[in-house]
Amino acid sequence: MARLLIVHHTPSPALRDMFEAVRAGATTDEVQGVEVVTRPALTAGAADALAADGYLLGTPANIGYMSGALKHFFDTIYYPCLEETAKRPYAAYVHGGMDTTGAIRAIDAIAGGIGWRRAAEPVLVTGPPTKEDLATCWELGATLAATLGG
Repeated sequence: MARLLIVHHTPSPALRDMFEAVRAGATTDEVQGVEVVTRPALTAGAADALAADGYLLGTPANIGYMSGALKHFFDTIYYPCLEETAKRPYAAYVHGGMDTTGAIRAIDAIAGGIGWRRAAEPVLVTGPPTKEDLATCWELGATLAATLGG
């Protein structure tokens, strides 16, 4: 069975809503053969990343960058996962008050440095998430899970 690891930093109600939508999409009954594991970014580690077949990353955009928690996750897994997880798919969702471009640019740069491949366009939300934003988050989770489930 394939394993999808959702690594998230969810300090706000907006990010909580986005995380819940992503997780609901990833665990939909329409996708079979995928185990979904969720870990807060500050507790996820190399063992989690090595055991996964794909990654869904969630973060706030803080001062034009991903959260320190998600950066900590990347710092922790970078060398242990550098060769072992190459070519695995990832996707991301980012929430910001005004701008998310720096955060997604950093995620893409680090994930690309590890050798991961982006499997879906990121969900980038500024301000309170709308119903459409949450539906897009659901689709992101379902898409990545379906990518792994075949």
